[in-house]
Amino acid sequence: MKLFARTLRLWEVGRQVASWSLETGQGLREGRHWAPMRAVRTRADLQMSGHCIIAMGRIMRPDDANVAGNVHGGTILKMIEEAGAIISTRHCNSQNGERCVAALARVERTDFLSPMCIGEVAHVSAEITYTSKHSVEVQVHVMSENILTGTKKLTNKATLWYVPLSLKNVDKVLEVPPIVYSRQELEEEGRKRYEAQKLQRMETTWRNGDMVQPVANPEPNTVSYSQSSLIHLVGPSDCTLHGFVHGGVTMKLMDEVAGIVAARHCKTNIVTASVDAINFHDKIRKEMAMSALKPSVSMKVNADWSSLAASSPSLDA
Repeated sequence: MKLFARTLRLWEVGRQVASWSLETGQGLREGRHWAPMRAVRTRADLQMSGHCIIAMGRIMRPDDANVAGNVHGGTILKMIEEAGAIISTRHCNSQNGERCVAALARVERTDFLSPMCIGEVAHVSAEITYTSKHSVEVQVHVMSENILTGTKKLTNKATLWYVPLSLKNVDKVLEVPPIVYSRQELEEEGRKRYEAQKLQRMETTWRNGDMVQPVANPEPNTVSYSQSSLIHLVGPSDCTLHGFVHGGVTMKLMDEVAGIVAARHCKTNIVTASVDAINFHDKIRKEMAMSALKPSVSMKVNADWSSLAASSPSLDA
């Protein structure tokens, strides 16, 4: 009862604080609700009429966490992707021209540096750090704040790549407005990251058909014994304006099935420690049946989807 009462008190106070911080922006400007995000790069390094940096936050509730009170990694990944989608879509529509929605193409390896708990406020900060002709690089930082003690911790850092898809023709990739760099080396470093991720995406495309199939009646304590899968019917709340699934929804499903496998194997409470790079090669339509298969605790998560309608064209960053 004491834990439940404390959780309710944290949630109520945090909801008021998060609402005030988002509406007024005072928390970010005065530093009361946010720790410095990065020492090397400052706001002046990227100048694009306010389109390059955003901040958002919300209180962590019981349905965001496991039985031990730790927030699910998939919940955090979904918030990270939402911030990235907002800032990249806003930037890609910052100039007059054909309207578009930014689609997630890739997420780099993401480490969970410290756990986040029920009642804490998650502060998500996203900034555009590089643009090519058809893609946007977004770097996201997540801070957790205990609103009773004022303690803040860096919990996640992530890099995401988006491509702008036309609202009139979803198969048409539009050009990205360039950003202005304050230092030439920032553009050069971004170009190197872009070329590296492009090569890695091509490699995973070649391996895309190497799916591990389920094993019927596996022996106990074997690799296949911990195998699990989830099937999710895509609804309107999962989708973008195009009617395709948000990348964050896919990552959350992948984290859920991986968590089931790990908990079944370890027979104890588990938390997400790291997620390897994820590439999104195809679009998932509304009313598709999306399945996530986790064959073992030692392999990467594989996301597969079967269409109830026609298949979608591939997505290229």
